[in-house]
Amino acid sequence: MKRFFSVSITVFFSVSFAFSQGQLTKIRGKVIDAQTKEPLPYVNITFKNTTQGTITSDKGEFFLESRTATDTIVVSFVGYKPATLRIRKGVYQEVSVDLEPELIELEAVVVKPGESQANRIIRNIIKNKDRNNPANLTYSCKSYNKIQIDINNIDNDIKNSKLLNQFQFIWDYVDTNAVTGKSYLPIFITESLSDYYYSANPKMEKEIIKATKMSGVNNESVAQFTGKIYQGINIYDNYINIFDQGLVSPISNSGLLFYKYILLDSMYIDNRWCYQITFRPRRKMEPTFTGDFWVNDSTWAVVKAQIRVSDMVNLNFVNDMVATAEFMPINDTLWFPKQMTLFVDFNLTDKTTGFFGHRTTSYSDVELFVQFPGDVAEMPTNLKVEEGALDKSKEYWAQARPFELTPREANIYQMVDSVQQIPMYKTFIDIVNMFVNYYYVVGYWEIGPYYQTYSFNEIEGNRFKISGRTSNEFSKKIMFDAFLAYGDKDNRFKWGLGSIYMINKNPREALRISYKSDIEQLGQSPNALTEDNILTSFLRRNPNYKLTLVKDFTAYYEKEWFVGLSNKVTFSHRIIYPTEFIPFTQVVDGSDLKSITSATITLNTRWIKNEQFVSGEFEKVSLGSTWPEVNFDVTKSIKGFAGSEYDFWKLHLNYYHKFNVNPIGYARLIVDAGKIFGKVPYPLLQLHEGNETYAFDRYAFNMMNYYEFASDQYVSLYYEHHFQGFFLNHFPLLRRLKWREVVTAKYLIGSINDENFEVLKFPVGLGEVSKPYMEVGVGVENIFKIVRVDALWRLSHLDNPDIQPFGVRVGLQIIF
Repeated sequence: MKRFFSVSITVFFSVSFAFSQGQLTKIRGKVIDAQTKEPLPYVNITFKNTTQGTITSDKGEFFLESRTATDTIVVSFVGYKPATLRIRKGVYQEVSVDLEPELIELEAVVVKPGESQANRIIRNIIKNKDRNNPANLTYSCKSYNKIQIDINNIDNDIKNSKLLNQFQFIWDYVDTNAVTGKSYLPIFITESLSDYYYSANPKMEKEIIKATKMSGVNNESVAQFTGKIYQGINIYDNYINIFDQGLVSPISNSGLLFYKYILLDSMYIDNRWCYQITFRPRRKMEPTFTGDFWVNDSTWAVVKAQIRVSDMVNLNFVNDMVATAEFMPINDTLWFPKQMTLFVDFNLTDKTTGFFGHRTTSYSDVELFVQFPGDVAEMPTNLKVEEGALDKSKEYWAQARPFELTPREANIYQMVDSVQQIPMYKTFIDIVNMFVNYYYVVGYWEIGPYYQTYSFNEIEGNRFKISGRTSNEFSKKIMFDAFLAYGDKDNRFKWGLGSIYMINKNPREALRISYKSDIEQLGQSPNALTEDNILTSFLRRNPNYKLTLVKDFTAYYEKEWFVGLSNKVTFSHRIIYPTEFIPFTQVVDGSDLKSITSATITLNTRWIKNEQFVSGEFEKVSLGSTWPEVNFDVTKSIKGFAGSEYDFWKLHLNYYHKFNVNPIGYARLIVDAGKIFGKVPYPLLQLHEGNETYAFDRYAFNMMNYYEFASDQYVSLYYEHHFQGFFLNHFPLLRRLKWREVVTAKYLIGSINDENFEVLKFPVGLGEVSKPYMEVGVGVENIFKIVRVDALWRLSHLDNPDIQPFGVRVGLQIIF
């Protein structure tokens, strides 16, 4: 399941933080000097007799949006006469303000060296960050979340398209965005109400979604993303991660190195004296924001903030982004978030059709230093969608919302329901789902993956495959899958059957059983393109004669005990057959085995702290964690059991950690180690993951061939660093391309026990790796926003046959 939040801005964004009813008043404008006609930056714009306001950008532009607007805005700037302007409430409007210079006769001014007052305020904020950061508190609260997604850049060509003749009624819902001035059509809205519990030490969060409402969707798997856990930007963090980019917070400990600060204003907010600070980046294209914030002069806590991603920051598909936050005093010393918003403009270019994403989160009923209720603390997952949460009445929502939806927002539900009844819409959604999920749904069946329908290789020739599985319409508890393939060169059918039964979805508990008779590439990484993928056929570097027929029966039971800890017990029965190119010749007498049979039982333990994930009906996809993921496998094969011909133990440990290295990007570290105890033939050793395609594979040795190295004990290391344009951004001719640097290094060392050389003769070219294998690479990603190219060097075992000391690998990836 993929979610895209698109949120957009071309001028500064300010939002009303008040919770009240009424239509949205949207104002977009520009302030200029009345005499020179030059734009004026940092001008204060407020609704009269309120604290709701914003400041102009470097281009003199501003926008305001409020549910509780007055009918007048006040424009003020040092050295200019204040101006007032009447506005219309509840509608979108564009305004222009000319400020008249005010001549003021000043007495002599003595300038003394020293630090600016703004910088001194920043140092006080940094000094008190730990005390003021809500992430360091233990609390409970009620949370309301509203998410809206719109299609933007709606023009007459789109409205008059013949393909949309059946949808003409939707244009009545088109509105204009105050931030960008673009027209947009709302297509999705969701709301949720939650009880949220958070503990700083030990770090723990739990959320119970009490009510959720989604336009056109009534699915618990989607509902989990509407809560507080998946939301939030914390201005107190030193770096604010936007996708994989770590942007420097305006109150970061190193903020003074990245920003210029100006003390702009001061006034009472909630009966507390506050300063307004505006900030701008010191250098172009660094991962920074622009904006302003208000800070209390006694606690040095942030009271209000609005931050906008700086121009030319190396982000993909995001034209602009703004986040706002308002805090409320909950005692004499602590401020707590009251409302936070996020707004993104997601487009390939400024003029193409794209998406807006809006998110509003508000908090109430805050209680500090509370203990988690027993039933909450014992929840096996961080998030729970309460039974009946999807079925709340209109009356319930009217009373529970902290503010009333505008008529346009309320009508989104009705519009989406109407659109979904149009047959053409249903056909369109089926086609989109096919390209995104690789399956085409036909009633109870899903046909696919379509990219495996045809492929070719040296063993099978032309391979034709039909495959599919049952859909959620058939059952949400049990799924069946099957495939049938045929090669016109080997004239052999391959086939497979499988089924998975979901005992429980959250926490996950499942049973699966499957059987297949098909060819495999032994020693291929789990991340590699499969041999029956059409792309593999075209991207292969060498003719592949190393494919092997395997008959495999697998059954497993998977149990998640709580979020981050799970076990899986797997029984596997495999029969591997030799080929002309991969023979099974015995060392003892030179005779050839007809097959190798193994039967194993494996216990897998997986641990990852604070993992976030999305659950479908049958699949669970990890969204990762700031903590490492550890997998440990213990495998046992008993000779004679279920036809197994070998007796051995196998231990395997995998450590994976993706972590930020701000401000110079992020990195991945993978450590893999294994040990086999017992006498086994080479197909049952660890055949190290080679890659004989031009496609880059993170989990393989890209300069290693298949069947080049094997081990019964080994350790491998992999490090990948994404600099996110840290170096290239400093070159004027390159930074506009928004290319990003990446470096990789891989290391492998292992050995084979003498007795394992005595079972079967090793194929030509296969050996041990007692001398370390190493390869390094330098790459550029984000070429045309989706292409990655790596130049790779193999540093050892350069005398092995048919190897390449240097190569280029290419990958396609969607990154932000």
